[in-house]
Amino acid sequence: MTVDVNKTDGPDATPPAGPEAIKAIPVRHPGRYVSAVVAIALLGAVVYAFAQGNINWGAIPDYFFDDRILHGVWNTLLLTVLSMVIGIAGGILLAVMRLSKNPVTSSIAWFYVWFFRGTPVLVQLFVWFNLGLVFEYINLGPIYKDYWSSFMTPLLTALLGLGLNEAAYMAEICRAGLVSVDEGQTEASHALGMSHAKTLRRIVIPQAMRVIVPPTGNEVINMLKTTSLVSAVQFADLFKEAQDIGQNAGSTVEMYFLAAAWYLIMTSILSVGQYYVERYYARGSSRSLPPTPLQRLKAVVLPTRRPKGVTA
Repeated sequence: MTVDVNKTDGPDATPPAGPEAIKAIPVRHPGRYVSAVVAIALLGAVVYAFAQGNINWGAIPDYFFDDRILHGVWNTLLLTVLSMVIGIAGGILLAVMRLSKNPVTSSIAWFYVWFFRGTPVLVQLFVWFNLGLVFEYINLGPIYKDYWSSFMTPLLTALLGLGLNEAAYMAEICRAGLVSVDEGQTEASHALGMSHAKTLRRIVIPQAMRVIVPPTGNEVINMLKTTSLVSAVQFADLFKEAQDIGQNAGSTVEMYFLAAAWYLIMTSILSVGQYYVERYYARGSSRSLPPTPLQRLKAVVLPTRRPKGVTA
């Protein structure tokens, strides 16, 4: 008599074996390792090439805090702030004109945006700078009269060239923000007796800021870098000062590296400020705000402690 070992009936039945545990095998990504090696090799090749080049690296720290460089940094920051003030003020005005039901003001705003966005900034700077060849005097009647060459200083040329051009871009940014606000907000404000100007100031613009602020921060950073173009009209910004020092000291390339380092420092600081401003205006549109850089650093350096008895 034979006994079936796989018998499942009766008190001595052998329970069926359970399913085997799944052994998860992670997916391999050899392409990631190859691309990482290639990227590191290219970076090393670039660093080695510059290390072997005929570059006087000691000239960079020698002039990094030179009075002329610091003066150029100050002029660059001043020009950035003033140009953005002109651009933002002009952009808001043009955006309101574009959205106006008056066909004349709407057409004028459209033409302004089309013209200034369609021509290069450098060309505009040269046009403003050389208008003295067309107009000998600037005559505002009893208010002001002078030679055009005396009136159009490098600073004024830079402000007009950068500020008026920026107003065209800010007009589209502001218009997009104003359009993003639901029309019901405006209708409700008018129903409460608020004027159109008060509705814009108290209702529409505060809600539109969530859409306007992020691209405006990018425009500020871009404006800081675009100020380097004003060296072509003899304004003493950071790039112009570094260029003059490099030509006099025989360290042209080294001074370009120095200017690039200063631009990186300034744009990095502005980027941090932009992050916190965007975070502030995102409070009404996000349930949980993203962690700040300081909070992320604390999470890495000081990880949250687990309760006792809990293992990883």
